[in-house]
Amino acid sequence: MDRTQGQTGRDEQAAGGPRKPSSTSASAAGTMPPAPTPPPSGPSGPAGPARVVTLTAGDFTLTVNPVDGSEIEPVRPGTERARPAKRDAAARAAGDAAARPPVLPGPPIPARPLLARGEELERLVRLLGRGRSVRLTGPSGSGRSALLDAVAARCAGLAPDGVVRLSGYGHQHPGELLHALHAAVYDAPRERPERDELLARVRDIGAVVLLDDLEMGGSALDELLRATPECAYVLAATPETKAPSDDSHVEEVFLTGLGKDDCLALLEAGLGRPLTDEETAWAGDLRFASEGLPLRFVQAAAMLRQRDELNHSDADDDEEEPGVFQERPRDSGVVPLPTLAEGAAPAELLASRVSESARAALRIACALGGELPHHAHLPALVGDTHADTAVAELLDCGLLTPVGTRYRLAAGVARQLEDVGYGDTVSEEARTAARHYAWWTGHASVVPERVGREADAVLAALAGADVVAAAVLARTAAPAFAASLHWEAWERVLRSGAEAARKAGEVAEQAYFHHELGVLALCEGRVDRARAELETSIGLRGALADKRGTVAGRRALALVVDREAAGAAASPPLRLEAPAAASEAVTVATPATPPTPATPAGPAASAARPNAVTKALPAAKPATPVRPRPAVAPPEDPAVSEAAVTRVAPVTPAGPVSAEAVSRMTPVVPVNHRSQTPTTLSEVFEDAFPLSPEPAPAAAPVPAPAPAKRSSDPGRRRRVLLAAAGALTVVALGTVVSLAMTTPDTPDTEPPANGPAVSSTPASASPTTVQQNSGNDPAPEPPVTAPPNGATTPQESAAAPSPGRTPGRTPSRRPSSTPTNSPRPGTPSTAPTTVGPTTAPTATGEATPTATAAPTGPGTATATSPTTAP
Repeated sequence: MDRTQGQTGRDEQAAGGPRKPSSTSASAAGTMPPAPTPPPSGPSGPAGPARVVTLTAGDFTLTVNPVDGSEIEPVRPGTERARPAKRDAAARAAGDAAARPPVLPGPPIPARPLLARGEELERLVRLLGRGRSVRLTGPSGSGRSALLDAVAARCAGLAPDGVVRLSGYGHQHPGELLHALHAAVYDAPRERPERDELLARVRDIGAVVLLDDLEMGGSALDELLRATPECAYVLAATPETKAPSDDSHVEEVFLTGLGKDDCLALLEAGLGRPLTDEETAWAGDLRFASEGLPLRFVQAAAMLRQRDELNHSDADDDEEEPGVFQERPRDSGVVPLPTLAEGAAPAELLASRVSESARAALRIACALGGELPHHAHLPALVGDTHADTAVAELLDCGLLTPVGTRYRLAAGVARQLEDVGYGDTVSEEARTAARHYAWWTGHASVVPERVGREADAVLAALAGADVVAAAVLARTAAPAFAASLHWEAWERVLRSGAEAARKAGEVAEQAYFHHELGVLALCEGRVDRARAELETSIGLRGALADKRGTVAGRRALALVVDREAAGAAASPPLRLEAPAAASEAVTVATPATPPTPATPAGPAASAARPNAVTKALPAAKPATPVRPRPAVAPPEDPAVSEAAVTRVAPVTPAGPVSAEAVSRMTPVVPVNHRSQTPTTLSEVFEDAFPLSPEPAPAAAPVPAPAPAKRSSDPGRRRRVLLAAAGALTVVALGTVVSLAMTTPDTPDTEPPANGPAVSSTPASASPTTVQQNSGNDPAPEPPVTAPPNGATTPQESAAAPSPGRTPGRTPSRRPSSTPTNSPRPGTPSTAPTTVGPTTAPTATGEATPTATAAPTGPGTATATSPTTAP
């Protein structure tokens, strides 16, 4: 096939805008009119008249405005739509034809026979007749779609609403599938019901639903089945898809590979002639390698046809003889049969023998993640006026498979082509497709439904394009997706466009995408998300001084506020509220005689509604009763007598309480008693949860139990004071004893290192004694000078008891760490008195106990002091 524009046109397309479509392809498609040059698109949208569409989304009227953004308002009274009627048989047939792939230009492709599937077909029809749902499981290329076509033909009149064909490719949640089912059964154009109304409508649908290419399972599939109890499903999925839950009660039908005879029959039907012995043996080996997968034999038949064309094996061609002056070169070699490796991965061999336009279409499909654009777009994308016939050529070779209303590469073909270099021009092809779709989706003559059927290819081009091309494409495609009610694709293109606009620095485009996301979230009931998106859009448009866009955003935000208020009235949030005027303080009291008053209000006191409060707040310990009463209730008893209560003046709110519905909380009786009524929330919390442990002053005079409580306070205070006085006395005595023991005993002799300094021989000087104190010894005293004449030495004061000293306490027998002082001549040396005989360890020599006379008196004990012999 010829290429009209050549390489120069491809270079111009990569550097500039998209190519113009040819008149031939435009007339064939009916949706792409000829245009000399693509209209320029700017930030405000494509040139020409704006495509404004009005929709009904739940309780809102949505006006899709491609220029300033969508406008949303409540449905006006009197304009509500009635419940739509269901489609008749003719309308359902037209919808079923629209859900099938389009008819391709060129010679028709012969239908392939359905072999070895009779048993599965009968079982499916039997289960559907009983109203059971079935999951048809088989690998890609096992013939699931062909079997669904046979089921649709057999079950045409089985259900009141007929047969509905849906595609589950790319759907992970049941929401969009429910909307697609609603659109297929009900005649409701330009209407998208809210969720409650949608569930009410689809619950009345009774149809046989053929759901191909299912990608969800588990709880999502259970939600779909529960929403449509009157429908019987045939769920075609691969083994990798998540299985339904056990409670769904879905039957399982597995598709296995074909047998050898069926594989040979399928190969002969695709080849159009009987097989030779060599080809039969090759087909047997291929059947063993591919496990009888029908798709492999469709591709094998295409390889054998290409081999026949290369070998010139047609009989008519062999009978023709060249003329006398005509010479026709003949190939001396014969093309052999493909190897088993080529038969298992035939994409490279098949692609090398197709036309140039078909190979260019394969490159575009690899760039778009396996999605092949509509055949009407190929002449503009490839640059060949006859490129629209490439789809039929690729489909006949088994490289394409139908998915919903479009075609995409068969399983494994994209990976095989990328390995041989078809993915080297991915970025260029994706950019070219994005620019082409940006022009096409924004053209005023293209209806939104046509753009919705091309959603997967548009999204694939958006994902592979650069940020500038992606922002332009998202800006033009988003209004079309919104008008076509493909809101899942609308949300995806808006999020991709917002990210691309942010990277490209297009603030106006970014504000538009956030506004549309807010409107979409509001239509779907996601109020928090709508507020965040609309506030972001208003901020960006305020920075740009866009008055019209800001007004549209504020109108939508006002609807968000109204919806939040309605939601708050339906389910009020938890809020703190000042105690109501009718609230009364209730205190627990001991059931006693009338003269005995109740316990004063404290931390365990409660407020209004005694029954609920006593369960929420713990009871305080009652005061010690004056006389025993057997009827005293335990503190843990939650029951509160309504008779033994104390009425306390209610707390008046500081300001008027909002009329908005709030949840009343149990008021907390203040612990810190105030003389004034708290007026702020912080004071209420301070009263309930005091920060200071000090007791608060009494707020008001209380009845009789208060004196009984105060009468017990002096006794407790007296005991505490006595204990503190005793502790101080012990500390003081210990200090006095430590000071007494820090003075030297005998300065005449040199004490040992580890023994007490005791000697009766005077000396002029005594060396310093080094002692190793333990961690419990008192701190060492600083050195002191010799006492003056007439002063009392520490030894004398230690020997004679003083009036304020307890004789029974004896100082420690550990030696002092301070240097000894020289006493006056003639002063006797005395040793510290101890209770009972003690023996000190000997440092050098033998220790001989020597009795030391000490003054005796009342309470004085005589002890022996060890003396170390020199």
